[in-house]
Amino acid sequence: MKMAIETEKKYRLTREQYEEIFTALAESGAEFKGEDFEENTLYGVGILNERRAVLRVRKIGGRTILTFKRRIQNDFDVKQQIEHETEVSDAEALEKILENLGFKPWLVYEKRRKIYKFRAVEVVLDELPFGLFMEIEGSITAIAEAEMLLDAEDFETEHETYPNLTTKYGVRRGDLVEARFER
Repeated sequence: MKMAIETEKKYRLTREQYEEIFTALAESGAEFKGEDFEENTLYGVGILNERRAVLRVRKIGGRTILTFKRRIQNDFDVKQQIEHETEVSDAEALEKILENLGFKPWLVYEKRRKIYKFRAVEVVLDELPFGLFMEIEGSITAIAEAEMLLDAEDFETEHETYPNLTTKYGVRRGDLVEARFER
């Protein structure tokens, strides 16, 4: 089994920067891959916390994806982490399995995501209840090239993960922290 390593760079965007990137992607011929609404629930405690890892259950439409992530420390301005994921057919059963193994949901965040294929990278434009973001995923060289072509070299890099940002800006309800859009 090959270890999957995700390499990406995240930017915090103003509304104006978000619109500029949206336009630049369209004008550059980037391929629009789709738009999703996600609900992400993170599970922790025990061995996951000891290993600085997380289990995430992501619901997108009628699909459910279980992901294991563990951060790799590096000296770059990009985030690298071990990531394994699989689609699961029964979200409710999966949640019961995780809870019976002792993992507790501790954080939930919602996200609206637009996905683009641009040259050798994937570019996503994310809207969360606490802000606008862009992520560029690919090799370090391809990320730098895309950043230059999209005129994003001077954009503010966001080093925090969405879970950490949710912890900071979300609403605490007992042991659970949530960042949800208003209905």
